[in-house]
Amino acid sequence: MPNITEGAPVHGNPAHLLPPSWKKHIALWLEEDTPSFDYGGFVVGDGPAEARLLAKSPGILAGVPFFDEVFRQLECTVEWHVLEGDSVGTGEGNKKQHIATVKGPVRCLLLGERVALNTLSRCSGIASQSHHLLTLLRAAGYKNTLAGTRKTTPGFRLVEKYGMLVGGCDPHRHDLSAMTMLKDNHIWACGGSIPSAVAAAKAAGGFAVKVEVECQSEEEAHAAIEAGADVVMLDNFTPEGVRIAAKNLKDRWGRGRAARALVEISGGLTETNAPSYVCDDIDIISTSSIHQGVRHVDFSLKVVPKESAAVSSAAAQAGMGESPDV
Repeated sequence: MPNITEGAPVHGNPAHLLPPSWKKHIALWLEEDTPSFDYGGFVVGDGPAEARLLAKSPGILAGVPFFDEVFRQLECTVEWHVLEGDSVGTGEGNKKQHIATVKGPVRCLLLGERVALNTLSRCSGIASQSHHLLTLLRAAGYKNTLAGTRKTTPGFRLVEKYGMLVGGCDPHRHDLSAMTMLKDNHIWACGGSIPSAVAAAKAAGGFAVKVEVECQSEEEAHAAIEAGADVVMLDNFTPEGVRIAAKNLKDRWGRGRAARALVEISGGLTETNAPSYVCDDIDIISTSSIHQGVRHVDFSLKVVPKESAAVSSAAAQAGMGESPDV
């Protein structure tokens, strides 16, 4: 997984970031998908079987822990032939890439199939779009942070934020408790006073909770920083307006480690226009385009006919191996 800023620490396994409670989501997804009788499972029974996970379109693989846990809860095993964060689905011609093998009772393979595939496809799509936009910004000379937003799907936030991380982006705040973001509605509800809103936020959150203020003008950004904001967001500015405002803010409030506040830009940024906003005085570019409405990576899970499985097993025992493309 690539570092998103120069000098950033080496990343560990992103799966180690997941909280202890995340596995309960998998149980709920399985319960939602099969709330009563499993009629298809009755038809196929619980004899041992093997299924191949195929990548059918190109993208970045993300969501391995979720896929694994679906099948673990169904007493199946998963063997991966690629690593999370790898590019998949890029085989020659129309070949589908065999990226993992799932083994277990056949009814359990089919019971977990759709839940596992939906999660993997969505998470991989977000990782792919995150990586794509980050690549475009790096090519335009941007060296700082690309972040997502809190415009995530209720109940699926953890998966979507995880996909951003695997794609090399910052997930931004996870929830309302992670950071205080004072948007226009907060300011208006406080009588229109940015200093009063920032003071109230600082009093409630203390030293441990950062305060960010959404600003509609450079003047508002100066007022927010003077009041003690840690981050100012220049919202819906033009590219030229961003360059002017960000430079003025940095000239007055400092750069690098000496800066009083970070400067973030947001509002309608996509792969089409984001590169035009790039300048050295922007610390964070945030956008929902890396996780909202993104194209999913297409995967399928195919049960191997018993005859083919026996041949594969015999070949493996003979040390012949098998090509990852099928």
